[in-house]
Parts: sequence; C-alpha cells; structure tokens
Amino acid sequence: MAGTFTTRTINITTGPAETLHDLTNTCSAFLREAAHGRNGLLNIFTPHATSGLAIIETGAGSDDDLLTALRDLLPADDRWQDRHGSPGRGGTHMLPALVPPHATLPVVDGELELGTSQSVVLVNTDRESPERQVRLSFLG
Repeated sequence: MAGTFTTRTINITTGPAETLHDLTNTCSAFLREAAHGRNGLLNIFTPHATSGLAIIETGAGSDDDLLTALRDLLPADDRWQDRHGSPGRGGTHMLPALVPPHATLPVVDGELELGTSQSVVLVNTDRESPERQVRLSFLG
C-alpha cells in the first residue's frame, strides 16, 4: 500500500512580545484529519529567519526559562553584524541555528507520540514580526 502525504499551512499571530506558542493541539487536530489512525511522521516547518520550533515542557516554568536563556545567548544589542531591521534585531536571525525551524515527530495509530509533559511550540523572539506561518505535513 502506497503512503500518503497531506500538508497544511497555518497562520499564527504571536503578538508584540517574545513568545512560545503551543502548537500541540493544532498538530493533534491536523493528525485526526490527515492520519486516519495510521502510523507515520509529522513534519513541522516554519519558513522564517527569526523563529524556530521546540519540543519542551510548558506551563511549569520551562517556557519562560527558554526565553530567558535565548535572551542571554542572543541579546538585543549592537554586537551583531546582521543589522536587518531595527537596532539590536540581529540576534533574532541567529535563533534558527539554536532552535531549528523544523521538527519531525512519530505518529502512532494516528496520534502524535510525545513524551510525558512534552509540547510542540513555535518560538518567536522577533517582536517586529508577529505574523508567522507553520506548515504541518503528515507522511504515512
């Protein structure tokens, strides 16, 4: 039996602050429509130079800790050679090197196979770009 490929692009407004936007429920809803109980892979991709995707615990402080760590690693100051946008924005262009713009996750019996307390999140530290796209693709 040949595999199937289903894809969908979703638009997300993250707002004017650095944020982690939880995509777990969106991914699960997509899989209910696309996987039909099959096994396969879910690929998640965000086509932006200043955002990434992470698998992390949310709600217990880890989400705030990640944003704090990224602020420490990628401060909004004038040290960056990349001067695209407003002053201090160059560090946001380094984000995808640390938090990749893609993730591929197992799907078992049509459901996202995450560990205990794991969530799929869009990481956006770019306050000037609050509109983001995420492409969900199921191969099964």
